[in-house]
Amino acid sequence: MSMDLLISWGLSLLLMLMTILFIFRIVLTWYPQIDLNRFPFNLVAWPTEPFLVPVRKIVPPLGGVDISPIIWVGLITLLREVLLGQQGILTMALR
Repeated sequence: MSMDLLISWGLSLLLMLMTILFIFRIVLTWYPQIDLNRFPFNLVAWPTEPFLVPVRKIVPPLGGVDISPIIWVGLITLLREVLLGQQGILTMALR
């Protein structure tokens, strides 16, 4: 396996994992009584919170609902498509 393919595969895996964590975070926003500092919820909150804090400062909650995880799902999906999609930058560079 070449180094380029390994980097591409690793980046794809990382972006997919972050997307899944943010989707779990969206579901957790439906249950405000859940303590995010307790196991297993902290496994979702810990890696996503540093990304959500700056977005919350810019985009306030809409109707009391935190939409910052939704924004991050969109951004990560866009980034994954731009870098690794069929016409992605890394995909085209590795051909």
